[in-house]
Amino acid sequence: MSGIALNRRLTLTAASLLVGLALAGCGKQEPAAPAAASAPPPAAAPRVLVVGTDAAYTPFESQNEKGEVVGFDIDVVKAIAQKAGIEVKFVNTPWEGIFNTLELGDRDLLVSAITITPERRQTMDFSQPYFEARQLIAVKSDSTVAKFDDIKKLKVGVQNGTTGDEVVGKLLGKSSTDIKRFESTPLALKELEAGGVQAVVADNGVVAHYLANNPGGGFKTVSDAGFSTEQYGIAVKKGNAELLAKIDKGLADIKADGTYAKIYASHFGAESK
Repeated sequence: MSGIALNRRLTLTAASLLVGLALAGCGKQEPAAPAAASAPPPAAAPRVLVVGTDAAYTPFESQNEKGEVVGFDIDVVKAIAQKAGIEVKFVNTPWEGIFNTLELGDRDLLVSAITITPERRQTMDFSQPYFEARQLIAVKSDSTVAKFDDIKKLKVGVQNGTTGDEVVGKLLGKSSTDIKRFESTPLALKELEAGGVQAVVADNGVVAHYLANNPGGGFKTVSDAGFSTEQYGIAVKKGNAELLAKIDKGLADIKADGTYAKIYASHFGAESK
């Protein structure tokens, strides 16, 4: 092959390559597939708050035949929770140790006819008061007891760890063998009926309800002007200001719209004062 022919062939070959490269460069580029949009994480379900209550304190809290926790306190907290936009569940919790469950975080709040006291305020926080109570003395109908001091020489039944236990302990001496402590006020009242004690001191709401539902017990009640008024509150862990604010707001709302008065009347037969 002559030099001229070879040069022409090389020139044609190079030109072909350049055209091929040019065509390849001008070819349609497939757009990169867009990255799949990440789905937003599912919203976390609101945490159900656990409410501890000693369900042995009718009419404030008890268990019905289905095992459900019911009562005045329960209805109040349910109404508050609805107003506050929180979800709650109630867990029957023995009175002895109930405050420890709050401290340990096993319960988020407590409602169990809990009297607000300076001592309790040191270890937990309380809502605004939702119920006013005072101590009441239950005795047999033929008893001569007319005032609190009259029980000094009697055997007296109380529910362990309650305000009744405290006031009787101050009168008789905390370690007095004349004080018989029970797991619940109804048990103490049954002991009164059986003659095992001669008086029972407990919150008026519980005593009055028990006597009204046990007319054959042969009891009467004695009030004493020396008993100070007590306020029940809903307890939360010390420092839980956010939950406390929600509870207080919900309580104020149900008092303002008449819900509280209806709940009170359904359990005590009269409008709240």
